[in-house]
Amino acid sequence: MKRFFVALIGGTVMLIGTAFLILPGPGLPIVAAGLAILATEFIWARRALRSAKGAAAKVRRKSGLKEWLRRRREAAAGKFNN
Repeated sequence: MKRFFVALIGGTVMLIGTAFLILPGPGLPIVAAGLAILATEFIWARRALRSAKGAAAKVRRKSGLKEWLRRRREAAAGKFNN
């Protein structure tokens, strides 16, 4: 019974997230939330979530976001120290 409700809620959240990929809204975080809900009961969802986290980390590393944020912080600190 619990597994059914987790599947129902997680599937619904994923469908809403999928709709938000086309409509204006935060589609990817909602799809990830739905996958996280499903991962509490289903191994396939756990694997998919782990894979998605790995892909997101890879994109984040390649984007240079961490380096950009570091430069911004240093510039802001220098601005306030003068």
